[in-house]
Amino acid sequence: MARGAPSPADQQVVRELAAREMVVTASQLESWRRAGLLPRHRRRGLGRGRGSVVDAVDPVVVESAAALARHLRQGRDRRLAVLEWFAEAGMPAQPEGVRVPEPPAGAVREALVWVLRGSLSQQLVQVARSAAGAGEEGGDALYAAAGRLIAAHPYRGAAHPALVRAALLADDDLPGGREFQGMVHLVAAIGLGAQEVGADALAEAFAGWGMFGLTVEDWAQMLGAAERGEGPPVDWELLQRNADVLGPVGLAGDEDLVRARTVLLGLQGFYAMYMMHGLFMPDTPGLAALRDLIDSWGMGAILGHMISLNPSPRQFAESLTVCLEPIFDGLYEALMEQLAQDPYIFHIPGDDTGAVGFMETWVRALRELAAAG
Repeated sequence: MARGAPSPADQQVVRELAAREMVVTASQLESWRRAGLLPRHRRRGLGRGRGSVVDAVDPVVVESAAALARHLRQGRDRRLAVLEWFAEAGMPAQPEGVRVPEPPAGAVREALVWVLRGSLSQQLVQVARSAAGAGEEGGDALYAAAGRLIAAHPYRGAAHPALVRAALLADDDLPGGREFQGMVHLVAAIGLGAQEVGADALAEAFAGWGMFGLTVEDWAQMLGAAERGEGPPVDWELLQRNADVLGPVGLAGDEDLVRARTVLLGLQGFYAMYMMHGLFMPDTPGLAALRDLIDSWGMGAILGHMISLNPSPRQFAESLTVCLEPIFDGLYEALMEQLAQDPYIFHIPGDDTGAVGFMETWVRALRELAAAG
């Protein structure tokens, strides 16, 4: 074999991918290998001075190359492809399908850090910290800069699905979600200090997030009592320590990132079922119990902020980082326990057709809604 010619093992990988209608060259395989994204073929030594040989191509090499071929398009940054690969590796294998192998942990961590450094969350933290100790003029500049960043990424949270369902049934205007603009006060608290911002402004920010389902008045009452020394003190240093989204990733081990992915993908499914109630998904005791659990934790609005049902790699990275927080792991476990108690969530009581009848009922309700205008 001439120097530089593709190895028989790489030629076999190319053929196997071509059979799946994936066009990959041997030079691409070597480029991915040099970048640390593709495992090397396992070789067996032939004895002293006789070299080594690849007895059989490891399926992990083939499936890793297939994952890269699916997600790495010409001109696209490899780090985005790695994040899509990492997300795909957490999905259940398709029937008779081969499970997608995990991408290299170092490549996943590098991609996460790269995305998070350019995220809106990190930009806001940088703006906040640049204003620390800058006095009144610095505070004004902070509010102005943070306001511009938030306005450039407009977001209005999703309304509660029960309110959406009721509005559709009554032919009323659909309710809007919570405004996000109050988050500027949290940014100011990071840079100027919570005491400088004040309880009323922070109450607006926390309520805008929808934290624990509390209203502005609820938060104002609790924070005001703490500010006056009439209630439990608030550890505002937690806000400072947890503001930097890069911090949790730096502290997380590889297993922590995999667990956060499990939590995120699980919460995506539960949140989809939660929101589809607003679009006339048939109600069952199991689905109602899952919705009630999310509401009892006061997490519906927070999930609306962080969950995207078809996330981009950048959205996936930010949501994954959020899921490193123990509260999301706890919610996921609670929902899984509830699901185990009533796994037949798509079976309408009294309907022996099971999931098929469930879907037929849902489609019929949507058609009736459309026919009614």
